[in-house]
Amino acid sequence: MSVTINSIMLTLPVPPSVNHQYATVNGRRLLSARGRTYKDFVGQQILVALAQSPHRATLRQTLQEASLSLSIHFFFASALRRDTDGGLKIAQDALCEGLGLNDNRVVETHLYKHQDRDNPRMEIHLSVAPSSVPDPFVPASLKAQIAVIPNSPLDYGRNR
Repeated sequence: MSVTINSIMLTLPVPPSVNHQYATVNGRRLLSARGRTYKDFVGQQILVALAQSPHRATLRQTLQEASLSLSIHFFFASALRRDTDGGLKIAQDALCEGLGLNDNRVVETHLYKHQDRDNPRMEIHLSVAPSSVPDPFVPASLKAQIAVIPNSPLDYGRNR
């Protein structure tokens, strides 16, 4: 666990698989008992990490005001049995809820898959997004390419 003025890093258990995250009750998809238990555990771990850090107030203030970057390294017992995206949603929701954040503040996501038979886990890092990513929907490198292309295909024929 590590808490700084602009980031939090936690090592957590691998979340339940998508098949175990949700249950259908009376035709509605709801978070399953395993999903709720996982989110509660993550919330408790966040409280412990923040309680041990002198940066907790500054971190919360910073994260409330900034665009965020999320990086998750999944360490699965078997590399072929799980997808990284299946654990993303519940991990992001649990982390953001535990910090009192709306997860729509996350503008950048990085997922990595590793294998560790003896110690399956998830290492999660939430931080302020680099200022080099001002527009989360159009990367600067793409903006530069579009600017030099006459009659860009992205203008959908408006200037022809």
